Amino acid sequence: MIIAILYGSTFVIFLGLDYLGLSYIVKPVFEKDVKDLLHESPRLGPALMFYAFYIAVLLWFVSWPAIQNGHSLSWVFASAALLGAMAYGTYEFTNLATIKGWTWRMVVTDLIWGTLLTGTAATAGVFATRAVATPS
Repeated sequence: MIIAILYGSTFVIFLGLDYLGLSYIVKPVFEKDVKDLLHESPRLGPALMFYAFYIAVLLWFVSWPAIQNGHSLSWVFASAALLGAMAYGTYEFTNLATIKGWTWRMVVTDLIWGTLLTGTAATAGVFATRAVATPS
């Protein structure tokens, strides 16, 4: 039950924040440089597959160990932010190296966003889970 609360709360928080970030921070930057590469609307299937897998990995490496071992919320944020920087950095630096028109502005924007988003969602998910459930 605790893992379901942790996964569900983290997923909803991540998805909600990412919707805002993609709409108001990332998309405007990407539209300046690679507008022709963007779909009118995102493909929901691949997006949901990413979110489902990314949150599961986030729980595996950060959130569930924090619940089990009583790590502080600052530990959760820092560990999740590091994971986010690695994941978003992999995507962004690979694109910068291989796709014409990819810019440093896009890399920096998405890298910072992904780092903060991952840290915030994991921290909020752990906080919410601790508020409503106690590990057995």
